[in-house]
Amino acid sequence: MRVLDDLDQLAGMTGEDLGTSDWLLIDQERVNAFADATGDHQWIHVDVERAASGPFGGTIAHGYLTLSLIPYLGAQVFSLETPGAKLNYGVNKVRFPSPLPVGSRIRSHVTMGEVTDLPAGRQLTLRHTIEIDGGAKPACVAETVVLLLE
Repeated sequence: MRVLDDLDQLAGMTGEDLGTSDWLLIDQERVNAFADATGDHQWIHVDVERAASGPFGGTIAHGYLTLSLIPYLGAQVFSLETPGAKLNYGVNKVRFPSPLPVGSRIRSHVTMGEVTDLPAGRQLTLRHTIEIDGGAKPACVAETVVLLLE
């Protein structure tokens, strides 16, 4: 895991590969729990029997479930240990290029994006590519934005 603890060094890291998380199994229990938490019980996510004859041959994970796993997966790749508060500011350019079949494993490949100076500190972007084990396309590609306050 990379430890990012120097605000001055971050600017020189634009485009740098930070690494890849461990694989995480996306099982039906996790998908069902997400459906319960969000109220999104669309059959392609939770009805195993109906989804078997649907367009994906089985249930698929919610795109937003995949997106919500970025903090968990990213914490395996890097740790922000700069002085001051760290605030999630937003997410840019989120796309879900491929459905994520339940029973698949995913991992996040993280690349440093731009670092912008702000009066209160720095704005940091990180590009996450959520890969599907054996998949031709990623399940999700997103750029997260973090404010690093001094």
